[in-house]
Amino acid sequence: MLLSTTDEDVLAAAEALGEELTQTQSEATESEFETILEECTEAISEEIGIRYDDACDTGGCC
Repeated sequence: MLLSTTDEDVLAAAEALGEELTQTQSEATESEFETILEECTEAISEEIGIRYDDACDTGGCC
């Protein structure tokens, strides 16, 4: 069974992730935080099937 996700749900999840990343950034070293961002980018890419570096044409994480 596929679950339907509303725009509001997606925005709420993105906002919650942003808040968590802000908190983590204040507690982590720059190197630790960069690793966390890379892990988040990879997890999101796997979940949605779109690679950020391809979508953004950055050759790395956006």
